[in-house]
Parts: sequence; C-alpha cells; structure tokens
Amino acid sequence: MVQIIPAQAEAHLDWLELTDALAAGHDLPKAQIGDTFLYRDPDTMLSRAAWIDGLGAAVKTATAFPGNPGRGAPLVNGAVSIFSDTDGTLECLVDFHLVTKWKTAGDSLLAARRLARPDSQVILIVGAGTVGHSLRQAYGAAFPNARFLVWNRTAAAADRFASQYENTKAAPDMEQAVRQADIVTSATMTTEPLIRGDWLQPGQHIDLIGAYRSDMREADDTALNRARIFVDSFDTTLDHIGELKIPLASGAITRDDVLADYYDLGAFQRQSDDQITLFKNGGGAHLDLMTSRYIQRVWAEH
Repeated sequence: MVQIIPAQAEAHLDWLELTDALAAGHDLPKAQIGDTFLYRDPDTMLSRAAWIDGLGAAVKTATAFPGNPGRGAPLVNGAVSIFSDTDGTLECLVDFHLVTKWKTAGDSLLAARRLARPDSQVILIVGAGTVGHSLRQAYGAAFPNARFLVWNRTAAAADRFASQYENTKAAPDMEQAVRQADIVTSATMTTEPLIRGDWLQPGQHIDLIGAYRSDMREADDTALNRARIFVDSFDTTLDHIGELKIPLASGAITRDDVLADYYDLGAFQRQSDDQITLFKNGGGAHLDLMTSRYIQRVWAEH
C-alpha cells in the first residue's frame, strides 16, 4: 500500500531533528543525482531524482504553469515519490510543498548550526517571500534568543512580514542591517549582487539561498574573498549556479577557495570568532530524499 503524507504532517516536525537527519544522510554512500527538464511553452516540468544506498530513491517532480494563477490555480504543483531501497517499489508520496519548505530552510540551518557563532543575537533575513518565512521559523528554532530583521525591496512587504512574528522588525536600510547582523540569510532571485563584501563584519555567517540559475548571484566578489566558503553539494553548485560559477570563471575565486560540502561535514567549523563564513545552499534531489525520509519516519510515529 502506498502511503500518502499530507501537509498536515508539518505539525509533528522539528527543525533541529531535521538537520540531524540531513547530517546522518551524508554519512551514507554519496547520492546519485540527475535532473530532467521538459518544456511546452510557456509551461515547464522539472524532475529531480536521487538514489542513496540505505535510503532508497526519490523523484521530485514540479510543474510550472504560468497561466494557472489567472485560473485560480497554483503556479507550481508537484509531488515527491519515494521508492524502496530493497525492491524499488513505490512506498510513499509526500506533499511537494512540505518537502520543499523543510528541505530548503533545513539545508541552510544545518550549515548555520556548524558555522555561525552560537551566541548570534541578530539575524537578518533578506527577502520577505515564502522562503523568508521558512527561514524565520528555522532560524528561530536554532537561535531562540535572537532578534530578527527583515529587508525587502518593497518595504511594505517587509512590514507585513515583521508583523507576523515576535522579535522581528523591518529593516529600511540594507547596508545598515547587514552591518549589524551576526547572521545574514538571503533568499532573493536577483541577478545583481545585493550583499556587498565591504559591509561585512568580523564573525558573521552569510547564508545564500536564492540564486539557482547560472546568471543569478546575491553576494559580490568582495564578500566571497573575505569569507571561508562552504556549499551543500559541489555537484549542484560549482558548475550550475552563478553565485559560484561566475566568480570561478572570472578568476575572482578559485576552486580551492570552496572548502567543503556536506560529504565532509567535519570541515564545517569556525576557526575563530572573527572569521566570516559563507554558505551556498544549492539544494538537490538527494536533500529532498533525506528530508522526505525524515518526514515519513515522523509521520509513522504519530
């Protein structure tokens, strides 16, 4: 019987437990991953697959139909299918939006728990969209005593965001907000860097999420040069996402400057309180698989 895990499973999930599950997933053999894009102008279907010895396989399929909002339907739809590691049978279907939310923010939180200073008191969220809300929840779980700032190109959106949470204020000035933050977590779709290296302060942790195309980046070359750089996966970031692909191609940084990915979690360490660390969240179907298995386990327990 195929198990269907709905969005209601979220009530039982825990951000810190998820990061522990992601860490454990990277102790297993390295994932095989592959992406497939299909197009029918203006519609798109993306399937991301992963296979991990010990966890089985996942196929996360998303459809993007730009005309849907005009028909009162969601722009993006999808499902995550999980297959048995033993015999390849379909075990469960997990709510697409649930997996995406927890995978994306949990990915960044795992790095922050290892790279950010544990005493971080001010966390800046750049971007007041859907992912920004997930980050507020995730970082709030790991840094419960921190106060939050949120900056958005549209100030009214930042105000609305801040009003939904305690200890959260809108930041009218981007530079000032970056300078006072201990952690900067950014989830925008900009192609021109918003975060300037000249603004960074000793001891900060920078978490970059938004860029996913080869022409996108959120931080400039100076920020990369001033920081110790880490990624979730070499395979999904270096040759695919502009955040690193562009400065690698220009020579602004070298491959040796990207110190480790999650398959070398022991290297995810801050060497001093005044070092600047920078993490690029590139995602990948292997993280969807790890997240889905965590959700499946928790749902079964309840």
